[in-house]
Amino acid sequence: MNVRLVFRRVLPGRSALKATLVASALACVLQDGAAEARFDLIAQREEKPPEAASGYTEKPGWLARQDMVAAANPLATHAGREILAAGGSAVDAAIAMQMVLGLVEPQSSGIGGGGFLLHFDGKGVQVFDGRETAPASATEKLFQTEDGKAMRFFDRVVGGRAVGVPGVLRMLELAHRQYGKLPWATLFSPAIRLAEEGFAVSPRLALLIRNDSFLRRDPVAAVYFYDRTGAPWPAGHVLKNPELADVLRDVASRGADAFYLGPVARDIVAKVRSHPVNPGELSVADLAGYKALVREPVCRDYRKWKVCGVPPPSSGGIVVAQMLGILEGSDLAALPPREMAGTGRLQPRAEAVHLVSEAGRLAYADRARFVADTDFVPLPGNSLKPLLAPAYLAQRAALIGPRSMGRARPGTPVLPAVGQGTDTSPELPSTSHLVAVDRYGGAVAMTSTIEDAFGARQMVRGFLLNNQLTDFSADPADAVGPVANRVQPGKRPRSAMSPTMVFDKSGQQLLLAIGSPGGSAIPNYVVKVLVGVLDWGLDLQQAINLPNFGSRNGPTELELGRFDDDVRAALTARGHDLREAPQTSGLHGLMRVTRRGEGYWFGAADPRREGVAEGN
Repeated sequence: MNVRLVFRRVLPGRSALKATLVASALACVLQDGAAEARFDLIAQREEKPPEAASGYTEKPGWLARQDMVAAANPLATHAGREILAAGGSAVDAAIAMQMVLGLVEPQSSGIGGGGFLLHFDGKGVQVFDGRETAPASATEKLFQTEDGKAMRFFDRVVGGRAVGVPGVLRMLELAHRQYGKLPWATLFSPAIRLAEEGFAVSPRLALLIRNDSFLRRDPVAAVYFYDRTGAPWPAGHVLKNPELADVLRDVASRGADAFYLGPVARDIVAKVRSHPVNPGELSVADLAGYKALVREPVCRDYRKWKVCGVPPPSSGGIVVAQMLGILEGSDLAALPPREMAGTGRLQPRAEAVHLVSEAGRLAYADRARFVADTDFVPLPGNSLKPLLAPAYLAQRAALIGPRSMGRARPGTPVLPAVGQGTDTSPELPSTSHLVAVDRYGGAVAMTSTIEDAFGARQMVRGFLLNNQLTDFSADPADAVGPVANRVQPGKRPRSAMSPTMVFDKSGQQLLLAIGSPGGSAIPNYVVKVLVGVLDWGLDLQQAINLPNFGSRNGPTELELGRFDDDVRAALTARGHDLREAPQTSGLHGLMRVTRRGEGYWFGAADPRREGVAEGN
C-alpha cells in the first residue's frame, strides 16, 4: 500500500499534507585549574552547531503498513524504499541510502567516513562498528605544536593530518554478509544512476557550499562544487559525479576490497600525504588492515521500556543510558510541554529543561573523564556496569537540586577513583542519520559521519575524506593523568553518535528507532525525543519538533527563538547560564503505532533538515 494513501485516510488536513510533501520534494531541503579552563573553552566552541541552520519546514509524519525508511534527503529515502519494495532487508535499504547520501549530502557523510549501525533481527540487537582508526604511525602528540600546545582547531582539520582510515564500507559489507537479502551490487544502483545522470543541488547543500571557507582550497573540490568563476553551485543546479560512479561501480562488483586495496586506497594515501601545509601519515597498510567490528549494545531499562544504543568508541549509548537512569526518579510525566504563545508549537516547561539539563551535565562529566575506545582504555571496572549501575545513577541524581549545579564533576563509579585527565576534543562533526524497518522483522538505526562539514576538505575520486582524528583529545594528559581519549596508533576516536532503539521490557518488540547528527549534542537530541514520546506521550513527529535544549556540562543550551520569555526567566532564576543558538539536529525515526486497531510504522523527519520518510 502506498504510504501517502494510507496517511491521507488516517489523518486530516489533506491539502496541508500535500503542500508539505511537495515542499519536501522540492527541497531535496571537571576539575579545578587549567583543565577547567580548557573545558570552558571547549564548551564555548561547541555552542556553534556543526552545520549551519538552513530553515525550518513543518512535516506531518508518514505512515506505512509493511516496511519503511527515513533519511536526511528525499533522494536517499526514495532509494531505500525502492530496495525494500524489491524485497530487500533493512540492512540492504541502509546501504542504498548511505550511498546516495554520500552523493547528495557530501558535507555530512560518505564512503570517506565512518559510522555505527545498530541492528535488530527480530530476536536480538547487534552493533556494527565502522568508526575510523588512527594510522599506525600516529602518536599522542599528533595535534600539538612543537612547544607542546594544542594546534588551533581548523589547523588540525583542513588537510591530511586528521584523516582516519574510513570504515563505513567495511561496516556495511560485514552487516550485509549477515543480514542482506538482495545482491550487494544491486544496492549501489540508485547512487550510481544519480551520480551519472545528475541530481539537483539541494538548498541545504547550496548554503553550506556557499558558506564554507576552506572547500575551494582543494583543487579537486573546487572544480566539483564551484563554477569556472569560483561561484558556488546554486540550489537546483544539476550536479554529476562520474568519478564517484566509477568507484561505486567497482565496489559493487568487487566488494569493499575495491576501496581498501588497490588504486583507490593508493589515491587516498597520496592525497593525505601530499597536502602542502598539513600532510598526514596514513598508509596503504592502514587501509588494507582496517576491520569493522561487531559489538554488544548498551541496553538499560527505562520505566517500562528497554533502551539500547551503541557502546564505545561511541559515548552515545552510555550518555543516553546515564541521562535516562538519572531522570528515572523524576516525575517527568507531570511536566508535559505547553504551547509557545502565538505559535501553536510546543515548548518544554522550565522544570523539565532544568532536570534534563542537569542530568546531561552529570553524564557529560563522566563522558569527558572515562569514555574512549575500550580496546585501548578500559572503562571504570573494565565494564559498562559501574557507570550504569542503579545505585550509582541514583547517587548522581541526588546531586540535582532546585538550582543548576553549573558544572558537574565526574563521579566515582568504582573505588579507588580512576586517575584520568579531562578530554579536550571539540567534537563538531557533520553527520547523517537514517532508519529502516523491513517486512522480515529487521530494523536498522545508523549514524554516519565525516566529522566537520565537508570533512578534511580533501576530495578523492568524487568523495570527501574525513577529519575524524580531531575527535581525539588534542591534549594527551593533564595534571590528573592521561586522557582516555588521547591519540594512539590504530585507536578509534570517541564519538557521540547515538543510534537508539526502544523495546518493550522483553526486548523482543521494537517500538522506536531514532538518532541524529549534531556532534556532541547528539545524546541531548535523542533524550529529548525519548522523553517526549515515553514520558509525555507525544507522537514521534511532535517529539522531534520540540525545541532542542540541554547541557553538555557547559552552559544550558536553548534552540534560538523556540522558548518563551517566562521559560528563560525561570531558568535564569534557577542559576542557569543560558546560551541560545540554532541547534540543527537531524532526527529521523520510525515508531510502531496503532490506528483504528491496525498496526503501522510511523515515520518522522526533522523539520530543521531536508529529510522525509517513505514506506510500502
